[in-house]
Amino acid sequence: MGILLSSIGWIDFDEKERDRANALMQLFTEQEARDELGMGAIRDSIADHLFPGTSTVQTRLRYMLFVPWIFSRLPRHGNSMEVLDQMRADQLKLRNALVAGRESSGVIGVNAGPGLKRLPASVYWAGLENWGIRLFPGSIDSYAASLHSWPKATSRDHHADDYGANRSAPPLWHPQLPSPPKGLFENASFALSEEEAEFIVDRLNGSNPDSLLTFLAQKGGNARASNIWTHPHVSEFPARMRRLVEHASIFSEAMYGAALQYNLQLSQLRDKEDWVEDYESQIAKWLQDLDLARLKHWSLEEFWDDIRHPAHRVLEPARRFVTDWTDLLKTSGGLKRDKTRGQALVKERERRLKKGQSRFTNQAALSRWKGSSGAYRLQFRWSQASRHLQDLARG
Repeated sequence: MGILLSSIGWIDFDEKERDRANALMQLFTEQEARDELGMGAIRDSIADHLFPGTSTVQTRLRYMLFVPWIFSRLPRHGNSMEVLDQMRADQLKLRNALVAGRESSGVIGVNAGPGLKRLPASVYWAGLENWGIRLFPGSIDSYAASLHSWPKATSRDHHADDYGANRSAPPLWHPQLPSPPKGLFENASFALSEEEAEFIVDRLNGSNPDSLLTFLAQKGGNARASNIWTHPHVSEFPARMRRLVEHASIFSEAMYGAALQYNLQLSQLRDKEDWVEDYESQIAKWLQDLDLARLKHWSLEEFWDDIRHPAHRVLEPARRFVTDWTDLLKTSGGLKRDKTRGQALVKERERRLKKGQSRFTNQAALSRWKGSSGAYRLQFRWSQASRHLQDLARG
């Protein structure tokens, strides 16, 4: 539904649909988007419960402030194309300032330079809204188009006044956004000030009070873990989050086997002996590590209920594949007693998803396959959330 604001301008009636389409297109370039067996909605439901506002292409936490600082200083005159050009120029200036500040990790566009295509704003735009930092409700293009007619908010002493007494001029960004540092475009770093760190924690608590990301941000510290379920303080997580983490752990391990099986079957079709040997070895290791006792006590009914998320719809074929695959693991000791059934489940699932582009039936698609598709354990954006928490702890 479109949003009409008096004397401000308008936002396209298809704004939400466009945002969803843009988010979907961005997923295709993200690491965990190699979703050959159609587990994406399940994966993202869990990730959005645990670490809302994050994405697998985010790098460093301070971009959550860099973007609103850049957009807040944009001129309010000129047409939308001029504003968009200024947006791009300023984000490239930020890239140069971070390089000048000798930041060695996480600089978006560090290698692309002026040819950078995916700018920080597009990476963090959805997260900024989710965390309640961005109050403007539309897309980046709509922001540029609306800026010249958006009235400036009058100065207020209290947060509530910005939302109450001054309704004719709703703020574009959270009123308590910290001021940008001097020399932002000359020499920048990812180090958060204490005020900035407190603002981030406050926004997380205000927007997603029950998420694991907020709990860990409030707890502070700089605990390291390769997966969220190996976090040293997992026993201290809130009960609901502990259940979700347990679900995530079991689901990741079970579906890792399906992904390995898929890659093994394609390697066999390609007649690549070294690939086949490698995947057979990985499957043997996976079976050795698989905790069948835990899997047998796992309730899929509770799983589907706990991971339900309004932003993601898990279709019945995906549910059925997960059910059939886990049932097979439970009844056949992993895949030890019914390998053929496992092969058939994976093959049929991929064929239904890809149809004419299935690598099992389309020789051209099979020939283009490079030897690996989604052959990893799902992390549910923990690596990005962990990096953000490390940045926050330093602040």
